[in-house]
Amino acid sequence: MPNQNPRTKAILQAILVTTIWSSSWLIIKFFIHEIPPFTFAAMRYGIAFLLLLPGLIRNRAELRTASKTELRAMVGLGLLYYCILAGGQFLVLKVLESTTFSLMLNFTTPIVAVVGMYWLKERLTPRQWWGMAVFLLGALLYFYQRVHVSGQTAGIILAGVIVLVNAGSSLLGRFVNREQRLSPIIVTAFSMGVGSSVLVAVALAWEGLPRLSAQAWMAIVWLAAVNTAFAFWLWNTSLRMLSAMESSMINNTMLVQIAFLSYIFLDERISLVQVLGLGLAMAGVVLVSLRK
Repeated sequence: MPNQNPRTKAILQAILVTTIWSSSWLIIKFFIHEIPPFTFAAMRYGIAFLLLLPGLIRNRAELRTASKTELRAMVGLGLLYYCILAGGQFLVLKVLESTTFSLMLNFTTPIVAVVGMYWLKERLTPRQWWGMAVFLLGALLYFYQRVHVSGQTAGIILAGVIVLVNAGSSLLGRFVNREQRLSPIIVTAFSMGVGSSVLVAVALAWEGLPRLSAQAWMAIVWLAAVNTAFAFWLWNTSLRMLSAMESSMINNTMLVQIAFLSYIFLDERISLVQVLGLGLAMAGVVLVSLRK
């Protein structure tokens, strides 16, 4: 992409990452009944960290230049994103319907937008506010027939906590990357090492050592290498240019991608109203991403 400006390149990188992450949902859905949930997350991120570790070692001199503020931010990012969020999503899905949880996750963006205005000083244009509103309207149209909240109070509260954790990790990721002082490999490997270490300890204590089939091991290795190590490195690269709110909106395109992947591979039907909702959601993302 030699002739593209850095921001356009970052948008394309972020879109590629969300496409890769969307495929993760299919792989997880196929193997979640064989692999215990916390073990699944721990092995995915733990192996990904081991794959990134040589890059961290090669760049250890750069890591030593990180300020205390940057180190604290990367530790916080690791604990929020690669530990609490990674494990918490599986826990929420045990007590809350996936459609309700998916809808709630899309409300991460307004939180990121408001907090980012005050903490990161990243102001939104009127077009971006409209784009976010259009996206949320599309998400509501897509989910409104499928969401049931009665009798799920505990699950909704827990999901609300995960939404806040998701917003916090988005803001921390932007905070660490936007100054472009530390390379994406440092940010990705260090934060993932912190989070995955805690997650592995929790998985071993809670679920013990698993016995897995060869197919399950192949799925875990693929998720670790491509959908985690490579994808998160590329995501942190894009965060050097994109605001926290813009990256959060692009991340929400997974709603559309997962819907169509589920339609193709899992035979999950999509109604006309849901198609309209997906179209509005994508229109909202475009409005947020456009600039004069």
